[in-house]
Parts: sequence; structure tokens; C-alpha cells
Amino acid sequence: MPRRVRSVTGDDLLTRPATELARLVGAGDVTSLELVELSLARIEALDPHLGAFVEVDDAGARAAAAEVTAGDPRPLAGVPVAVKANRAVTGLRLTCGSSLMRHVRATHDHNVVRRLRAAGAIVVGTTAMPEWGILPVTERTRNPWDPARTPGGSSGGSAAAVAAGMLPLAHGNDGGGSLRIPASCCGLVGLKPQRGRVSHAPELGEQFLVQDGVLTRTVGETAALLDVLAGTEHGDASWAPPPPEPFAAAAAREPGRLRIAMTWSPSLGDVAVDPDCIRAVTETGLLLEGLGHEVVPADPPWGGEGLLDLFGALFGPAVSSQIAAAGMLAGREPAEEDMEPLSWWVWRRARALDAVSANLAAVRMQTLARAVVTWAQPYDAILSPTLAEAPVPQGTIDPFGPEPALTFARGAAFTPFTAISNVTGSPAISLPLAVHPGGLPLGVQIVGRPAGEGPLLALAAQLEAARPWCDRGVQFRVHNETGVENRPWPT
Repeated sequence: MPRRVRSVTGDDLLTRPATELARLVGAGDVTSLELVELSLARIEALDPHLGAFVEVDDAGARAAAAEVTAGDPRPLAGVPVAVKANRAVTGLRLTCGSSLMRHVRATHDHNVVRRLRAAGAIVVGTTAMPEWGILPVTERTRNPWDPARTPGGSSGGSAAAVAAGMLPLAHGNDGGGSLRIPASCCGLVGLKPQRGRVSHAPELGEQFLVQDGVLTRTVGETAALLDVLAGTEHGDASWAPPPPEPFAAAAAREPGRLRIAMTWSPSLGDVAVDPDCIRAVTETGLLLEGLGHEVVPADPPWGGEGLLDLFGALFGPAVSSQIAAAGMLAGREPAEEDMEPLSWWVWRRARALDAVSANLAAVRMQTLARAVVTWAQPYDAILSPTLAEAPVPQGTIDPFGPEPALTFARGAAFTPFTAISNVTGSPAISLPLAVHPGGLPLGVQIVGRPAGEGPLLALAAQLEAARPWCDRGVQFRVHNETGVENRPWPT
């Protein structure tokens, strides 16, 4: 007889690696339905306080779980997962965090959802994000480590769900740090893969800055999930070169002796970096030296005047294209009342940008990318803080603030180390290697060589083995009197 799952209270089953859970299902030690019921129970108990989910598909998840049987060899057999609300899941709301999309229900599965299902995963619902993924915070969602703090963004709902033990892993994507930022805020692993590694099919447009991935507790899970998600689809205009071996196999190898550049110079030159974030990097540098690597202090060529405006000229039109598509679905021109003040500012700014200026911004960004990648050639990896400060209090970066330009700049000051890898396309990972004196997690970022996820994951796994973080379990506290607004989703 299968071993029965223990009660929700005090149960650590959903904090175990997803690959381990799949093996338990395959061996008949636990059923997929038991895992899904445990996940749904935790969501019911915790999500009213966290706001991590947009929609929970109880019936669909139970039905899919009932189809998974012992002996299933798939890498995610019977494991409950969630999908960020900007990727289509058949029958569920595809909100992109926006009121304009509140009535849209997906009629198909996005490529990443299809691949997760094919690997045996059970989709239990969709997770919250800031409107159109613009900000590095998710104001509708609270951080399980401290509900008065942000879980990060834009994959904030996914990170909160995993950190609180509602799920072993969740999908997210990263167009300026949106996997690495919430990973740092919530004490998780977040990898932005190489550009072109995971197909955007069936969506049109290449989404130059964005790559899909997952939020997990361990490097091994992240590597295994990249094997699930990676690969081209018919019609892709470009793709990353295939890896020489599975990413999970690469992550299990010793990385060898590497030459690593260490920096805490932000890409926005005048941004202050919290000394504790610098300390996290220097301590990781010492750890790397102890593991036999050469760590070299360095000053990358990624700062400069006007970089935020330049990135905005690339990022803004990409976001505005989504808004325009939403307007087409709604059958009308998007209006100010359809969106938050920050989104309206981004929309109007992008609409005022002529085609020549937009193309010139893309050329200038590519020039910067070439300069950074060329500079990085003597190194095997670049070590930096993930963020410039600990998870900020909710409301610090407010999309309803009176000065949207200042809100956008404040978000960039919080995250000055992440977006450069979206510009270069290189893989980058945030690891929960440090803890702020206040008890909040602090991530450390490592950027790999172009198309070098395998060696990057091997280095990350070595660091995880040397300084394990999974024993730092989140102590979730339900704060009913924090005074923090828990904004509802549009209905």
C-alpha cells in the first residue's frame, strides 16, 4: 500500500525536490492525488494571507493527478506546479496582471505548459505578477519570510508559493531579472537561461529580453527543469545552440578550477548598494577561493549615463506590444482607466517613440552587449549581488505612485545588477547564499558564459554543497495586522 501523506501541519513533503517527489510517485510511495490534495490544502490555508495565486484549478488538478499511476517514469510524474499568469494554460485566466485582460481565458497551452504537462507535472493554478511584468515587485503578493516585505517581481506569486511550501516549484520568466529578483527575495534558486534556450511558441515575436524558467529550492531541480523546458519549436526564428549533455548531468559534475570576476559595481553608476549585499558577495568570493577558484575583483563596462532611458526604450515597446494585443482582444483601444498609472506612462511613452529612435536604442543596447560580453571573455563567470538591497517594504515601489518615472527609476535602483544579462542574453542565476541581519534572504548572482548554462549550474551546485541553504526553512508568519494592503485581483 502507498505510504499515506502526513497532515498539512508540519509536513515538509512539498519542500522536497520535485524530482524526488516524482520518484516517490513512480515507486508508489505516494500518489499524485495525495500531493495535489496537500498542495491545494496549503494554498487554501495560506494564500488568503499571501495572495500568490490568480486562479486555482482544483477540479482540473485532481482529474489530472488521478491519471498518474505508480511506475510512471517521467521526470515530474504527478508533481504539482503553478504557472505565472502571463503564459497560457487552457481554460484558465491569462491576466498578465492587468485589468484589461481580466476576462481572457486561454484556449491553448503555451509551449512551457505543454512541456511541463508532458513531463508529468500537474498544473494547480496560475500565479500573481505586477501589471504587464513592469515592476520588480508584486504588490498584490506578500513575502512568506515577512509579509510586510515584497516577494519581488515580476514572478512574485510563483516565488511566494514555493517559499511558503504550497508547491515544490513554479514557472516564471525573466525580462529584466524577473526570476532572479524574486528568487533573491524569497530564498530560492532562480536561473535565467540563455536567450533562445526555451521557445516562446506559439506566441509571435521573439520577446528579445525574456526567457522562461522556474523557481525552485535546489540547483539540481533547476537543471532538471531546464532539460524539460529547453528546445526549439517549429517556426522559431532563432535558438540557442544545443548543450553537449543534459543540464542535469552537467550540474552533477565538478566545475573544475574557474577564473571568476567579482564586482558590486551596479549598471546604474550612482545607485547605492547595501553593505550587506556587498558582504554577501565578498563572503561568496572567499568561499569560491576556498573551493580552489581564482576570484578577481573587476569593474565591468556596464555603467554609464542614460542607461535606464536606453533600457526603457527597449523594454517599453515590448510591454506596450502586449498592451496593444490586449486591446485587440478587447476590441478597442486601451484607455487610461484600463491600467495602473505606471503602465499608462509606459504605454504613452512607447507610443511617442518613433521607429527610428526605437531601432537606434536596440542598436545601442546591442553595442553595450557586445562590449560586456567581450570584456567578460577572460572569465568563466561574473559574481555580483543579485539586488542592491534586501526585499523592500511593500509600497516602496508603487505602481499607483504620483510620479511614474520616479517609480520606474526606484525599481531600477533596487535591481541594478540583473537586466544587463537580459541585454547580453547570457545565462545568470541567483543563489540564496546569504541572510540579511534582519533575517531576510539575500541572493548572490552568478553570470555564465554565453550558452554556458551547464558550467554555470555545475558551479552553482558546488556552492550549494559547500553552503547548503535548504535547512533555512521559511518561518511563515501570518500577519493580520501589518497595515499592508493586500490588493485583490480584478474581477
